[in-house]
Amino acid sequence: MPAQDKPYRLYRGGRVKGRVPLARSSSSGSKNRPPGSPITAEPSTPKRRRIGRWVVLGLVLLLVLIVAWGVGSYLSVSGGVSEANDRVPAGVDRLLKKRDGLLVSTPTTILVLGTDGGDRAGRQGANRSDSIMLLRTDPGKRRLAYLSIPRDLQVEIPEVGVAKINSANQIGGPALALRTVKDLTGLDVNHVVFVDFDRFEELIDAVGGIDVDVPRRIQSNRFDCPYKTAAQCSAWKGWRFARGKQHMDGRRALVYSRIRHNLLHPSETDFDRARRQQQVVAATLDKVTSFGASLKLPFVGGDLVKPLATDLSAWELMQLGWVYFRADTGKALHCRLGGDPATVGGESVILGTEDNVSTIAMFTGRSAPLPPPRGVPYAPGCVIGDRRL
Repeated sequence: MPAQDKPYRLYRGGRVKGRVPLARSSSSGSKNRPPGSPITAEPSTPKRRRIGRWVVLGLVLLLVLIVAWGVGSYLSVSGGVSEANDRVPAGVDRLLKKRDGLLVSTPTTILVLGTDGGDRAGRQGANRSDSIMLLRTDPGKRRLAYLSIPRDLQVEIPEVGVAKINSANQIGGPALALRTVKDLTGLDVNHVVFVDFDRFEELIDAVGGIDVDVPRRIQSNRFDCPYKTAAQCSAWKGWRFARGKQHMDGRRALVYSRIRHNLLHPSETDFDRARRQQQVVAATLDKVTSFGASLKLPFVGGDLVKPLATDLSAWELMQLGWVYFRADTGKALHCRLGGDPATVGGESVILGTEDNVSTIAMFTGRSAPLPPPRGVPYAPGCVIGDRRL
């Protein structure tokens, strides 16, 4: 082999034959290396160990923060829930049918009863049920079903007689209202949530307000004037809401849910008002179960249950929140009872029909949902998703 073709090893002192590859060394290590020694790479193990320690430390810190957040959230919510449990009137618990199993896996029926102005002395109709709704969860199908019961529906109130269903709460409190709903629908109720709408705005403000999609423009009659002087209220023409999605604080959301007369659409019925209340409740649930609100739970958890009286424990409320979070709201079932409008004893009432029985079967999933017939404003029925009911 010619001399110029032979491989060489490179030393600091010169060239030597052999097949040893060239290696590099750091400039810091070359200062103390004796002449003639080969150039070799320094090990990177210490650097890798330092990076590994920082990764482990970061994961431990993240775990500690998650545990602290979870404990803080639970303690904050449980303190408020304990007070909410104490607000449930006597006699309600024995009317509930408790179920075995977790709420995250077991279908559950919950009565949501809203009262308007229960703590305002002298208000006519105070403590009457302003919103009556059954919520049914089906975690296996990731589906929620809502059944609205119009407050003017004429029913048989146990031990009282025939009257509007919203008067049951005023006559005998939540226990009688619960008995009336059970007798009307023939359904077992597993849990109850009583909502004080006078304090509902506190909950909405605690989560930073809600987003509501207003289906059409609204101008209300004059109630709950936002001004302080009589002259300003006299010149005021009522609350106004534009069409479309908009952000509302607690006060404005509460007003939206209470509007009885839309001067721009006089044909609206009490069903439209009930739908607005459902929108506010659903938007609030969306906000409460959002990621942003979850981060605030250690600080606002107690405020979220101030407007409520419920038999649900803190653990059950958290399960219910998870069921709502996982549910496909686009496939939610919205049902309502109804009937024929009439005037009885000088009062406007709704006389129930046999179609209410079919609607209850739709609500429980025993039959396919059918919408109310067009042109019959008080007819019962069910729709899927966000379509107008």
